Order: sequence, then structure tokens, then C-alpha cells
Amino acid sequence: MGKRPALDKIEMIDGPIDEKSYERELAELQDKLLTLQIHHMLTGGRVLICIDGWDAAGKGGLIERIVDHLEPKSVHVWRIGAPTAAEQGRHYLWRFWQRLPAPGDWAIFDRTWYGRVLVERIEGLCDKKAWKRAYHEINEFEHQLVDDGARIVKLLMHVSEAEQKNRMIERLEDPNKRYKVGLEDFRNIAKRKQYLEAYDDMLERTDTEHAPWHVIATDHKKLARLKGLKIIADELERGVTLTEHELAPEIAEMARRTWNWTPGKKNGAPK
Repeated sequence: MGKRPALDKIEMIDGPIDEKSYERELAELQDKLLTLQIHHMLTGGRVLICIDGWDAAGKGGLIERIVDHLEPKSVHVWRIGAPTAAEQGRHYLWRFWQRLPAPGDWAIFDRTWYGRVLVERIEGLCDKKAWKRAYHEINEFEHQLVDDGARIVKLLMHVSEAEQKNRMIERLEDPNKRYKVGLEDFRNIAKRKQYLEAYDDMLERTDTEHAPWHVIATDHKKLARLKGLKIIADELERGVTLTEHELAPEIAEMARRTWNWTPGKKNGAPK
């Protein structure tokens, strides 16, 4: 893929957007995602939506808007933290293999296998040889999934240092949001320069044709959400022909027998 600008050099999204326009665009995009989800449910397609980025960059808010209108039984949100005792000592990709979507399902990852080349790299949780090797392993992992028919959408949520500070303080001042801030957040903030380097390396080495990265500037939350939803919809619609779901004849016949219902005739519906 082409050379990207350094992450701290990208243009941040400016606002504002009026509430009416935001709600209209949000509803349209959510409807599109539901249509695409139904398509995958009917065709057995598998979708992985992978969301990484800074603390307080809006990952949770975006995920909330993604799943809000979806069929809940066919979408799974995986919030990835430190590996459990059972996962430790295994290959780092093992726990992600366990969370891959079944046919017809979507899996949304709130943080991903890229932790190997981000937090594990920065915090020294694996040696340099291991995290350098991980770029190739991750590319092969994603290539295998795509070759097997899965669709992968990778989003990196980027927030400026100043806006991240504002959001963290906002959380501290709200009793219902204080739980979102931990000591590890301050450790990560103190290492922003190292994380910028790690993110830039990650983008350069794992932005592939089969699984490209999409960087979203999130200083304006609402515009960032709309952009994220649009990217997902555009990527999942690529190469797909959406058609109206045909009513199975046996279902129509059973409805006729049960309710005297005839397709297209409203007076056939029960009162």
C-alpha cells in the first residue's frame, strides 16, 4: 500500500455538524449496516470489524452505534484485555482464533491482535524479536481469513493529545465514567511518543491490499462516528449485490393457512 503520513501529522476532523443532520446520517448508515448484516446472515458470510486506537479515542461510542440497530444474536463484541491464565503461554493469536465469527455472524473486536506490536512492544511484555516477527504473522493470519471468505475492516481511532486530555478529565469529573480511567491510562499517556512510533510502524507494515487500515481522526466524536460507519458500510458492500430477500413459498403457504394471509393484500393480515 502507499506511504502514509505520520499519525501525528494527519488532519483532524473539524466540526460541528448540526444534530438533525447527524441523526439523519446516522440512521441511514445504521439501516445500511442492518441490510448488510442480513445479507451475511442469509449467505453465511463472516465479518470481522477490528477497532484499535488511543484511550478515549471513541472506540466504545463507535461500537455502540454499530450494534445499535443490528440483529443482536448474530453480532458479537469482543473487548480485548490482558490474556487470561488459560491464554497465557499459548501463541498470542490463539485466543483470537477462538473468537472468529461463525458463518452468518459479525465479530467486532474492541482492540485486537495488534496489541502484540503496540502495548506488548512498549511495555516489554514480549522481546523485540517476537514483536518484529508478529508483523508477518498478523499479515498471514489476516490473509488466511480473507482467502477463506471472511471480510475484514480495520479502523484505527486517532485522537490528538489535547483532546485526549479533555476527555480523560471529563471522565474523572463524571461519577458514572470514572471507572473508565485506570492507572494504566496514565502510563500509556506518558509514553505517547513511543506509541506514535509503534502505530506508524504498524500502519506501514500491516496496511495490505487484502486488509487495509482506515485511520479516523476523532477529535470531533460525531463526525468520527459517521465516518467509521460509512467506512464499514462501504467496505462490506464492496463486490456485493444486495437483493430483496425472497419469501419462501412454504412460509407463504403456512401463513395463508394460519391467518388467511396473501402477500400484498393488507386485508389478509390479522386484526
